[in-house]
Amino acid sequence: MSLFDKRPLPPMLIGAEGEAFDSPDYLYELKLDGIRCLAYLSPSGSVELVNKRSVIVTGIYPELRSIAMQIKGQCVLDGEITVFSDGKPDFSEIQRRSLMSNPFKIRIAADQLPVNYTAFDILHYKGEDLISRPLEERKDILSSAVTDSPRLAVSRIIEEHGTALYGLTVQHGLEGIVAKRKGSLYFPGKRTKDWIKCKNLQDDDFVVCGYIRKEKGVVSLVLGQYQDGRMIYQGHVTLGVSSSDFRRIEALPERKRPSFDIPPGNEYAVWVRPKLVCTVAYMERTASGSMRQPVCKGLRDDKSPEECQFMQK
Repeated sequence: MSLFDKRPLPPMLIGAEGEAFDSPDYLYELKLDGIRCLAYLSPSGSVELVNKRSVIVTGIYPELRSIAMQIKGQCVLDGEITVFSDGKPDFSEIQRRSLMSNPFKIRIAADQLPVNYTAFDILHYKGEDLISRPLEERKDILSSAVTDSPRLAVSRIIEEHGTALYGLTVQHGLEGIVAKRKGSLYFPGKRTKDWIKCKNLQDDDFVVCGYIRKEKGVVSLVLGQYQDGRMIYQGHVTLGVSSSDFRRIEALPERKRPSFDIPPGNEYAVWVRPKLVCTVAYMERTASGSMRQPVCKGLRDDKSPEECQFMQK
C-alpha cells in the first residue's frame, strides 16, 4: 500500500532550535504560525485534511475543498493552514476556527476570513512514495505538481542566506524561519535535527498541568513540557487565559499531584490530568529558563501533550 492509502500518516517534526545562520548545506523557508496538516488530494476532487493528531479536519475548512483542482496528480502534501490578517499569519484566528464545530458558524468564518494551505513538502505523487527522496528532489516535484491559487500555495525557499531571510521576518514581525538540511529524507512521526527552527517571535507550546485561583477571578496556569520522556515544570502563565479555555481546563479530571516535584509557589495549585496544550508568547527566556511577560495565546487541539518537548538551545 502507498502512503496515500495508509493514511493517516504522522508528519515529521522539527527537532532543534537555534540562531539563524548561513550555510550552503541548508534550504531556508518561512515558519508560518498556523495549523500543521497533511493534505490527501486526488485530481477527481477528493480532499482530506488530517492534523498532527490524526484527526480529519476537512469539514472545518470548507474553502479548501477546491484545492484538489490545483494539483496535477494524486498526492500527499505536508503544509500549514493559516489565516492572514493585515498581511501576516494570525494564530488566534486560525486557532478560533480550529475549535469550531457548528457548520453555520464555520461557513460564516470561511466567508469572512478564508484560510489557505501552504505546502512545504510532498510525500506521495502519482502512485510513488517520495519520503526516501532527498529534500531537494521533493521540493522540485512539489513545485511541478502544484499550481498556486489563493487557497493553495507552495512555500518559497532560499538557499544559503538564512540570516537575510530571518532579518526579513524581524522587519515584518513574522514568526521566524526553518532551516532544512539538503539531502535529508522524510521520517514520518520522527523528531529530527535535520529541521531547525530559528524563531523571531518567541512562543512555545506547553502542557497544562494545573491551575491556581487568585484574587478577583484571576487564574494562573501551571505549565510543563516533556524532556527525555518525563514531565518537567515550566512555570506559570496568567495573562490571556480566556474564560472559555479555563472552563475546558477546569473540567479535566483532577490529580493529587503533578508528574514533577512541586516547586515553591504552587502549594495551592489544583492539579489536572495533563491532556490539554496551550501556546504561550513571551518576551524572552531568563538565565534560569523562566519566561518574561508570558501571555497565553490559547488552547490548541491539533497538538498532543507528548509533542510539547523542551528544546535546550
